[in-house]
Amino acid sequence: MTKTENEPQVRHLGIIMDGNRRWARSQGLSPSQGHRAGYGKVKEVLKWCDENGIKIVTLYAFSTENWNRPKNEVDFLMALFNRLLTKDIKEIHKNGVRLRIIGRKESLPKKIQEAAKKAEKLTAENTEGVLNLAINYGGRQEIVDAFNKIMKNPPEKITEETISGNTYTADLPDPDLIIRTSGEMRLSGFLTWQSVYSELYFVKHHWPEFSKNDFAAILAGFSARQRRFGK
Repeated sequence: MTKTENEPQVRHLGIIMDGNRRWARSQGLSPSQGHRAGYGKVKEVLKWCDENGIKIVTLYAFSTENWNRPKNEVDFLMALFNRLLTKDIKEIHKNGVRLRIIGRKESLPKKIQEAAKKAEKLTAENTEGVLNLAINYGGRQEIVDAFNKIMKNPPEKITEETISGNTYTADLPDPDLIIRTSGEMRLSGFLTWQSVYSELYFVKHHWPEFSKNDFAAILAGFSARQRRFGK
């Protein structure tokens, strides 16, 4: 369906991919199997985004609090990130999408840091879309990092534009739409600064069972909303 000029457009979609472990538990599977299923779902959803003309996607993949999970689970997640950055990055690059890692990259394992640097360099000139992968990310930490950047060369006056211009997504529009799966109704620090006027949708399905019908219903609901931005 072609959107009319009056219908809001999703330029930037944020997704909190929640529920891998709960889905695995419900299926009698291990947390790692749940994360593997969630990884496969990412590929599906990115395809749906492309089909609907959504050019910027930010995925909440690993928060600063997730280090508190069992070591074997964290190690498995890092292995999945490494796979994306070293193998699946080829398909991302082929599709003309620019990959960026947002978060405190300097605290990631060296292997992941190096792979991220290579993947970002490989896709830096791509113009068909942007995929932000939030790893070791926290919304408050992002704001702290923005202020630390600002204070290295402080202006006479700090404005909203000053702060926005120093966030991890400084050159991108704020997210129009944020989806969280698994029934939790909070943002958990996801894009804290950027999400002030984002439309929010909370889905009961766990991330691995998030369906194309769920996605289509959310986009239809978004199109029906009136975005006033406080006016």
